[in-house]
Amino acid sequence: MSENLSVISEAIRERFAAQEYAFLGEVSLIVKPEQIVEVCKALRDEFNFEVLTEETAVDYWPEQSPRFHVVYRMRSLQHNLILGLRVPLEGNAPSIPTIEGIYKNANWFERELWDMFGIHVEGHSDLRRIVLPYDWEGHPLRKDYPLGYEEVQFSFNFDEIDIRKPYAKE
Repeated sequence: MSENLSVISEAIRERFAAQEYAFLGEVSLIVKPEQIVEVCKALRDEFNFEVLTEETAVDYWPEQSPRFHVVYRMRSLQHNLILGLRVPLEGNAPSIPTIEGIYKNANWFERELWDMFGIHVEGHSDLRRIVLPYDWEGHPLRKDYPLGYEEVQFSFNFDEIDIRKPYAKE
């Protein structure tokens, strides 16, 4: 970890009681949902993290609690630094405040969070589906989303699958 990044990480940890998570040289800070707006403002205004490069989520169901982590990746072009933020969220109807007022491109990322994970973004200007059709039900990147698939047909199981395969009726 660079000296600049360790100073920034320490300042954010002290101010917001964040936890640090480092893996393979990448640093992430774990913050509470109600703190994400203030943390992002501090990173942008005080530490020159002027670009939000990524905002997505991870679903740890059923192995871990809290179920979701919203993952942010910030970049300081001036200092050539990358810092991650992780926000743990509980439950099946998680929500998080928008950071759209700090980083304009969060609009698209947060719509994708809603569309694919069902994470409600409070205060978002236009929270609607961005990837899937508007009438789609469910959120397909959740681990409890039902998978529908067709079994792969090979020469060794052709007859067995052919019997179960649906064919158009005349």
